[in-house]
Amino acid sequence: MKIGVLALQGDFREHLEILHSIGVNPVAVKSKEALDIVDGLIIPGGESTTIGKIMKEMGLFDDLKKKIEDGLPVFGTCAGMIVLAKNISGFPDQVRLEAIDITVERNSYG
Repeated sequence: MKIGVLALQGDFREHLEILHSIGVNPVAVKSKEALDIVDGLIIPGGESTTIGKIMKEMGLFDDLKKKIEDGLPVFGTCAGMIVLAKNISGFPDQVRLEAIDITVERNSYG
């Protein structure tokens, strides 16, 4: 099983390191090709607006959204959870995957 960490912005290095420390050989996901080979994905903390914009700019957003809809297991920490949320209180136009039926509140920039 290959676990990916979305490696666009934020604390992806820490997630990769902790996975290595428990014997997992993670994939740093920075491209569609890397996304295509993972069986699960972690979206790390960082700045959720920036993560969303970079996903769009790099052409990853639509592919990731489709993979999640098709059943790709995904876990988000901090900003990663915000990106996965269906609704972001006070930020209706922020780019998000709408993968989890939750409403989150951002802590200003996050």
